[in-house]
Order: sequence, then C-alpha cells, then structure tokens
Amino acid sequence: MASNSLISVERLQVHFLTTRGVLKAVNNVSFEVNKGEAYGIVGESGSGKSVTALAILRILSPNARIRSGKILFNRRDLLSLNDQEMRAIRGKQISMVFQDPQSSLDPIFTIANQIGEAVSIHRKLVPEEMDNHITGLLRSVGIPEPEIRKNQYPHQFSGGMKQRAMSAMSLSNSPELIIADEPTTSLDVTIQAQIIELFKNLIGELGISILLITHDMGLIAELCDRVSVMYAGYILETADVYTLFKNPRHPYTKALIDSIPRLDLDRDELESIPGRVPNPLDLPPFCVFQPRCKFATDICLSGMPELLEVGEGGRVACHRAQRGEL
Repeated sequence: MASNSLISVERLQVHFLTTRGVLKAVNNVSFEVNKGEAYGIVGESGSGKSVTALAILRILSPNARIRSGKILFNRRDLLSLNDQEMRAIRGKQISMVFQDPQSSLDPIFTIANQIGEAVSIHRKLVPEEMDNHITGLLRSVGIPEPEIRKNQYPHQFSGGMKQRAMSAMSLSNSPELIIADEPTTSLDVTIQAQIIELFKNLIGELGISILLITHDMGLIAELCDRVSVMYAGYILETADVYTLFKNPRHPYTKALIDSIPRLDLDRDELESIPGRVPNPLDLPPFCVFQPRCKFATDICLSGMPELLEVGEGGRVACHRAQRGEL
C-alpha cells in the first residue's frame, strides 16, 4: 500500500446467492486509489463495476456475500468494521453519486430537505448554519440562484441540475472520496461536459479523490488519471490513462478502444466485439475473454491468468500479453 494511497481494494470476491446457484460477480479484484486522484473502472454492463463500488460502502443486497479480500481506507479495513463504525464513514468520508438522479432524489421533499438530512446525520448545525451551508454547496456545484433553487422540488430541476444537486449532497460532509457510478449516463453531451468539468474542479480545488464507474471510454480519457478494465468480474488490465490508450495490452481493452467512434478515421462501420459476456453463474475455468478473443490460442485454455505487471507500471491478465506475444 503506497504512502499516498487513500483506498486499497485487495483480492475482493463478491458472490450472490440465487435460486439458480452462486453468481460470481467480483473475482479477486485489486486496485488502489491515491489521494487527489481520479481513478476509473470501465467495462461493459454486468462486468462487476457497480458491485465493487457498493461493496466498498457495504450497501450490497441481502443475498450478497463478500467471500474474501480487504478494503483498506486510510489503512482501516472497512470489512472489519461494525455497522455503527461503517455508518460514521458512509456519507461523511466516502460518499456516492448514483447513476440516476431522477430515482435517487425523493420527489416529495425539497432539495434543501434532502441535502440537510445528509448533513444532519454527521453534523449538528443550527438552522441558520444549515441554510448557509446548503446554499454554499449548491453554489459550489454551479446551480444558479441557489437561495431560490434550494427550496424547489426535484421535478423543477433539469437532468443536469439534478445531477449537480446529487453532487452537492455528496460534498455535504467534505468527503475524502466520492464514488461516481455512471454519473453522466442519462445526460445529453452538453450537460455531460459540464459534469465532467465539475468533477475536475472537485479534484483540483478540494483535493477530493474520485472513483469513476463507467462504460464510457471517452469519459475515462477526459477525467481519469489511472484506470482498471473489468470484464466478467475480473480486472483484465490496469494502467495510467495515457498508456492505456496509446498501448493497450489486453485484447479486450484493444476491442473497447476500437469500438469508440472517431472522426479522424475513415471507416464505414464501428468495430464490435463478437459473442457475449459469459454467464456469471457458470464462468469458464480458463480466461473469461477467450471465447470472444480474436487472438486466443491453446494457452488461453490453461486457466484464468493472474493480473501481473508488464512494463510502464501497467498490469494485465493475459497469457499472451505476459509472454510478449501481443
């Protein structure tokens, strides 16, 4: 664990008990987010990204089981804390911006009521202090006329303003880490750019670390310093963003980058990845990407490769890449 590390996830395994068997959602996942860093986890839907984020906050569904691993936040293992100790961290030191602000905000309470509730759990402010604090939070995330807007209801906010209100709520207790789960998915491109700029300001001005969960490689390139690529519950590659886009090591990473629309290339069709993600109820005993990989050979059937270091500080879980064959 590095000296400037804020949170370190070590060999995390999360399974779900279902009527059809054990669903292996997260498998031996390890990564580290440094202080003042934007770290991304990217992959297709169902890759285990959001489950990893929910496991950090310990807000998984009742049928989930964390089978093994550690989640070290400021060198304390969150998995060893009792419920009361975890509540003191959740929403204060670690907060979360969820994917859909429409469903995350309660339609019958004002924005001020909802931000105030998040604050009152961890801080005791008199009404005037609370009022000023909420106004300042909304102003800090770029909501115009916050003195008026704070007393309005979610239906009076646009999609972008709702996401800003959710961001204000996540900032309400001055957290050290914000987990942003697909924060721009439901927004148009103009509002997406504004939210990205907001997150950049949070890092630059407040020194807050951000863990970004997304399927959007463009968003990773725009915002993150380092990134892990997830597939079928495994991390297949980890690198700094520049290296990842310049020299992707894993065939899955290459395929994701090739599928991005680009104006500088003259091509009639976008690249696609053939096949489908394996069923997490029945993962293969070999490389999980092998059935869809155009570079696969017999060695790929020898087992799931470990995530090992391969030059320039990156790590990759690929038999052929580790042997220098890709």
